Amino acid sequence: METALTRLTGVRHPLVQTGMGWVAGPRLVSATANAGALGVLASATMTLDRLRAAVREVRSRTDAPFGVNLRADAADAGDRVRILIEEGVRVASFALAPSRELIGELKDAGVVVMPTVGARRHAEKVAGWGADAVLVQGTEGGGHTGEVATTVLLPQVVDAVDIPVVAAGGFFDGRGLVAALAYGAAGIAMGTRFLLTSDSTVPEAVKSRYLAATVRDVTVTRAVDGLPHRMLRTDLVEALERSGRVRGALKAVRRAAGYRKLSGTSWRRMLQDGLALRHGKDLTWSQVLLAANTPMLLKASMVDGRTDLGVMASGQVAGVIDDLPSCAELVERIMKEAEDTRRRLTASR
Repeated sequence: METALTRLTGVRHPLVQTGMGWVAGPRLVSATANAGALGVLASATMTLDRLRAAVREVRSRTDAPFGVNLRADAADAGDRVRILIEEGVRVASFALAPSRELIGELKDAGVVVMPTVGARRHAEKVAGWGADAVLVQGTEGGGHTGEVATTVLLPQVVDAVDIPVVAAGGFFDGRGLVAALAYGAAGIAMGTRFLLTSDSTVPEAVKSRYLAATVRDVTVTRAVDGLPHRMLRTDLVEALERSGRVRGALKAVRRAAGYRKLSGTSWRRMLQDGLALRHGKDLTWSQVLLAANTPMLLKASMVDGRTDLGVMASGQVAGVIDDLPSCAELVERIMKEAEDTRRRLTASR
């Protein structure tokens, strides 16, 4: 199925596996790429050396195009951009809007720039700065999210910009792909659906928690880092929501200390990252610390399997997913469903 997304990125199918921290590593990304979709490596939790090594590992596993997700507000964002350029990465995606300068540097090197946005005005801004495509996430999506549903946000953005738009939030099958294309999107992006594959390195016990979840078990909370964060409801999430400011601060310091020891990050750097998220928002200092060490909370679940100590970012689609196909099986199934859906719609006219 050829669309503006497949032409822009060189992939066979208009599907994107999003850059999920601690989840979208070389194995998942290369499996996605080999299946003909766009795999995106999550780099925010990696050191610079690890990022370069991960890119090379993906390339050793596949000849297909793939991307890397970056944090535009990271202090070393410029260094990471240069690694992508030096290593010949095809696509750079961003969780937050990158600066005009970063977009220009990537485009000059021939790298496709695809920021993620949650509002029409943000899409218009990055399009004006030269972004090649934009990924639009509605409130159904996992992780940090907004308040507007994909079915409302997507047509707004499609009508506002002249670059390819990729739809995210609430997609898991071929019917969703056809619906997004009908709205004018060039493809869909999925996180939770790719997390729940046999190629994902997330521990099996954690995958079981996702598979057991209903749509009512997926919630949005501000208790983790002060920002709307969609995740599975767990005892930890409920405890954080019940904690007062002092108790929350103490817990935040303990978790931040653990992440600092694990990552080798300095307290100064952690606070800088937390303050970057605080910019323009009313966050307490405990929330700043939580924002800085949210990667630790995600790692506890996604890597260590400690669902009692970590959080599990999740799209609402977790409540309707009940299997763990390989990436190849998933992509093939979605594309077949999409074709069957289009054929059925055509026949019913």
